[in-house]
Amino acid sequence: MKLAVVGGGSTYTPELVDGFARLRDTLPVTELVLIDPATERLELIGGLARRIFARQGHPGRVTTTSDLDAGIAGADAVLLQLRIGGQAARLRDETWPLECGCVGQETTGAGGLAKALRTVPVVLDIAERVRRTNPDAWIIDFTNPVGIVTRALLRAGHKAVGLCNVAIGLQRKFAALLDLAPADLHLDHVGLNHLTWELGVRRGGPEGENLLPDLLAAHGEAVAGDLRLPRAVLDRLGVVPSYYLRYFYAHDEVVRELGTKPSRAAEVAAMERELLALYGDPALDEKPALLAKRGGAFYSEAAVDLAASLLGDGGSAVQVVNTYNNGTLPFLPDDAVIEVPARVGGSGAVPLPVPRLDPLFSGLIGHVSAYEDLALDAALRGGRERVFKALLAHPLVGQYDLAEGLTDRLLAHNKEHLPWA
Repeated sequence: MKLAVVGGGSTYTPELVDGFARLRDTLPVTELVLIDPATERLELIGGLARRIFARQGHPGRVTTTSDLDAGIAGADAVLLQLRIGGQAARLRDETWPLECGCVGQETTGAGGLAKALRTVPVVLDIAERVRRTNPDAWIIDFTNPVGIVTRALLRAGHKAVGLCNVAIGLQRKFAALLDLAPADLHLDHVGLNHLTWELGVRRGGPEGENLLPDLLAAHGEAVAGDLRLPRAVLDRLGVVPSYYLRYFYAHDEVVRELGTKPSRAAEVAAMERELLALYGDPALDEKPALLAKRGGAFYSEAAVDLAASLLGDGGSAVQVVNTYNNGTLPFLPDDAVIEVPARVGGSGAVPLPVPRLDPLFSGLIGHVSAYEDLALDAALRGGRERVFKALLAHPLVGQYDLAEGLTDRLLAHNKEHLPWA
């Protein structure tokens, strides 16, 4: 089995490699190809990847290349983990929205739109080259904003599934609090990428006992603390929102905070410099502890499970993925991309039925899904007016003067990545 990772020079990659090494019985990789135009970083990370495989006795081969077509040739699955413009673009995405009093974040709001505009055309070009080289390969997208990027891939007819680590992270957190094995917990995880709620935490499977009321009663303070929301908010909602909902539920508070401390992009850039120095140590043969602070916790396990289900021997497993709605949420179009538990097998992902959503949640989902549709149109066709309309439609913007100011800033800061700007 050959897997290719586009963006293999990311500092995330050793987390992924560690998962492939530890879970080789689940996903028997014979060749792992790391693809990245940043050759210096790629060689550092490729060397560490080989040492991780060797330390754990993995018989697979790790290769590196800056040649996309050569790297994806013959791959059974291609994983996408791109950041167009690097941390410098992320820093801008987190900065200029604050000038308009709007949250600066790399996947949500105006910064998220900027990232989508830069990313979608590049991802679609890669996907077309995968289709020409190896039309049977699956594309697993971990590239943010995952919902918009996955929608672009599916609409273009690619064999693609989107993946995020929010659900598996919450599953592991809840399992630890409840003193249960993660495999014993099923989450009623419903919404869009980075806009989800846990409507239930079930023992054993989708039909199992709902432990969420007990979880909130016994551990509400700990859960609320992780989300940086008041405990009373969780009690009133009766569900657990993802931490991205804080940008909606406490927008102005977040904006004030962001204006008084270094950006996350600056923190990550400093961390990446330290990680790359560690990766260059020939004695290092495991992922360093610092990587846990970089983000992407449990990404490797989620990616291994998803690839194993897509490439397996005909069986299927339930996993939280991003895929077409196809009637699962009746208030959304079928071709909206949602993030829910799905049965995943060789033919793709089929969403499971989900509990009925309260209008408090379905209204926001519908609003953001409409924005995502406009964002994808702007990414595919360009044009200032399409950017403006997408921003005007976003619930974190929603005013024409804000949308105008944000549009001007977005285009000014992204000209090098947007040929039409």
